[in-house]
Amino acid sequence: MTKIATREAYGQALAELGEEIKDIVVLDADLSGSTKTSVFAKKFPQRFFNMGIAEQDLMATAAGFATCGKIPFASTFAVFATGRAFEQIRNSICYPSLNVKIAATHAGLTVGEDGATHQSIEDLALMRSLPNMTVISPADGVETKKAIRAAALHEGPVYLRLGRMAVETIFDEDYEFEIGKGKILREGTDVAIIATGIMVGEALKAAEVLEKDGINAMVVNIHTIKPIDEDIILKAAECGAIVTAEEHTIFGGLGSAVAEVLAEKKPTPMKRIGVKDTFGQSGKPDELLKLYNLTAEDIVNAAKELKR
Repeated sequence: MTKIATREAYGQALAELGEEIKDIVVLDADLSGSTKTSVFAKKFPQRFFNMGIAEQDLMATAAGFATCGKIPFASTFAVFATGRAFEQIRNSICYPSLNVKIAATHAGLTVGEDGATHQSIEDLALMRSLPNMTVISPADGVETKKAIRAAALHEGPVYLRLGRMAVETIFDEDYEFEIGKGKILREGTDVAIIATGIMVGEALKAAEVLEKDGINAMVVNIHTIKPIDEDIILKAAECGAIVTAEEHTIFGGLGSAVAEVLAEKKPTPMKRIGVKDTFGQSGKPDELLKLYNLTAEDIVNAAKELKR
């Protein structure tokens, strides 16, 4: 399978959409080479704005563009977008429900050697807590491109979580993406694995291992963390056990969102695969995923524990 980082797919999608949607403008915080907004900047220099290392200004200026009818995409690393500029996102973007798209790259542990200070593992929880915000975490390059288009056409604030590391391509170009609608990638009856972002690929690998051990696993891709697809979660609950998987803290992200639905509508035994109340550290992405128990093997073990 081909590999591409979701940030790379984002840069490509922006440049393509820029031709089609003339109201798109792009803002960056002096990281365009890393976020890949440089692709758009080269093609449309008059519609690109480098705000410097001033993330709060980045978000406030994006809000200003939105009040003038533009469709601003504001980009920087996830830890700076959601952490340093949280107040501006809350008060200047979400409170007035402005049409700003925050495309944050370098999310999760797979930032790798940059270490704990740059590994945003709380961003989904922060953005999901904000009224009016739509939260999307694509699994591969194909889904990223389709998510960027959907976000551009969606009216209102959107947070898009993108990664640094190249990931395997899961979907083909015919894949249909709809905000707020999860996808069953594999049918199953014994246990359901609900995953988001790069963990979707791990979930599919885990299902293959489980099948060899006589456990029929459903795999569900939840690309939209908010609004969450309650119907598909309840369908997954019919398996009698659920494992969630995310490259994010187990608090406030996908696992929490699924647990909230189940608690109110269909209590179901579940386990959450994610970062367990700790910070990351410097290391190679694959080593970190293994160290923090975010692999197909960890999903398999969680599923087997639920089925005992």
